[in-house]
Amino acid sequence: MVIQDLLDTPALQQAIADEARSKKISQAQARKIAEKYLHEIAANYSDTLVRLLDRFMTWCWSRIYNGIHIEGSERVRELAEAGHEIVYVPCHRSHMDYLLLSYVIYKEGLVPPHIAAGVNLNFFPAGPLFRRGGAFFIRRSFRGNKLYSTVFREYLNRLFQKGYPVEYFTEGGRSRTGRLLPPKTGMIAMTVQGMLRGQNRPMSLVPVYLGYEHVMEVGTYLKELKGKSKDKESVWQVLSSLRHLRNFGHGYVCFGKPINLGETLEQLQPNWRDSITTGAEEPERPKWLTPTVNLLANQIMYHINDAAALNSVNLCALAILSSEQHALSREKLVNQLNLYTQLLREVPYSRLAYVPETDGEALWELAKKHDKFIVENDGIGELIRLDGTTAIAMTYYRNNIIHMVIVPALLAAFALGHKRFHADQAEQLLTQLHPLLQQELFISHRAEDMGLWVRALLEQFVQLGLIQHVGDAQYRVAQRDSQAYAQLVLLARSSSETAQRYAIVLELLQQAQPISRNDLEQYAVQLAERLSAIHGIRAPEFFDKKVLSTLVATLKAEGYFNLTDSGDILAD
Repeated sequence: MVIQDLLDTPALQQAIADEARSKKISQAQARKIAEKYLHEIAANYSDTLVRLLDRFMTWCWSRIYNGIHIEGSERVRELAEAGHEIVYVPCHRSHMDYLLLSYVIYKEGLVPPHIAAGVNLNFFPAGPLFRRGGAFFIRRSFRGNKLYSTVFREYLNRLFQKGYPVEYFTEGGRSRTGRLLPPKTGMIAMTVQGMLRGQNRPMSLVPVYLGYEHVMEVGTYLKELKGKSKDKESVWQVLSSLRHLRNFGHGYVCFGKPINLGETLEQLQPNWRDSITTGAEEPERPKWLTPTVNLLANQIMYHINDAAALNSVNLCALAILSSEQHALSREKLVNQLNLYTQLLREVPYSRLAYVPETDGEALWELAKKHDKFIVENDGIGELIRLDGTTAIAMTYYRNNIIHMVIVPALLAAFALGHKRFHADQAEQLLTQLHPLLQQELFISHRAEDMGLWVRALLEQFVQLGLIQHVGDAQYRVAQRDSQAYAQLVLLARSSSETAQRYAIVLELLQQAQPISRNDLEQYAVQLAERLSAIHGIRAPEFFDKKVLSTLVATLKAEGYFNLTDSGDILAD
């Protein structure tokens, strides 16, 4: 019924006529193509299947997870009760995301969303099941196919107009490194265009942070990062993954601060309503659309990271990967876990971030159950370490929360580098680094707020005994033979890979100029790969070309280099 109704709308009638004319086929043939696209795309939501899935998933989650921690659902409920059109925009860690988020939304008494899923998941028997669970399918690219683009856009607009909640992943695909990926803006642009089609109800984008103590695809991600091509999804792959199901610890679903789309457009573009179109007219693509969508996409990523959740595994990974030879005594690990949680409780990354109330001892006991760490007792006490392969896998979990600790870690590194310093020096450095950190790790704090953040951290460092206040905003680090000094070193090392990557690019930029952007990125990757091999740096993102490319783009935007007439780079 929905498909036939859509085919008769003025916008699709016009698109069908254009297709017939451009392809020199009859209107009936063009209509058949449009109908085929709609059958490929459209969800076929079934209440009966959702109720059955509810019972099955309740049984399934009780065996897979020790619990699902939910934060911020009351914000979504308030939006639903106020009559908002809700668009969920979660980060993408695992294929579990679709199921877990829909299940939590349903259990919270809200309508499960229609989910934009890659067409690669439309295989038997998963495709029909997903479709009845609310999934609608989207191709990776619309380029060169105007009819498909129009069909998809009008189907999405119909979902908005009928009040169905919608969910899509702004990153486009699953993150292979554990960090947020740069956002893909296509679906966000179509959402804004939905407003330009005369959407009457208020519309809110709800960022969602999804976190896990165990992600079953991590092993596959590492192979793909090393160059193995991605396996095509199939029924055999699903059956194979079922063999790996076991207890995955805790899952975390944290709803971030909603973004009211109408209010945001009013702030960014007060005359946006002038671009509203209806009927057979194409939705406007005003000049302000692309820059506004880019700003909106980054805002979503900041809000996702604001709602991040610390857990036993990502905290233990952070501590042990920061240690020499990836090994810590139990006592040092527990002390470091207490340091992280106390620091992030007293100087929160954001007021929506989740920091467990559990102490370090209990966090280690929880993490130990996952068999990710090697525990040895050598007569002196317990030694906890990571071997080569596991250490690489654990970078994924650390990267889920690295944005929360990068500024405290860089501040610790600065303190250790100077031994005695003035608060103004630390503020200046972190403010200078802010654009690079924001682009790479989607830190939500503004540059002008860095000074306040640094001052608050310095006060807390003093409270924790990591540094001492010696008057007139002057500080010095703790005694070298103290426990506090060792903790400061571990905290600082959380930032070392980031700082080293910056150093590689900046050093190349100065020594090899003039240099083309392509050569700069290529040499930076080669040098990072060589240094990681020599020094045993396990993190795959250390020499990830996309991360280095983002860094170069930010340096350009911030004016750190100029371009010659031939397009080569000259350092400022």
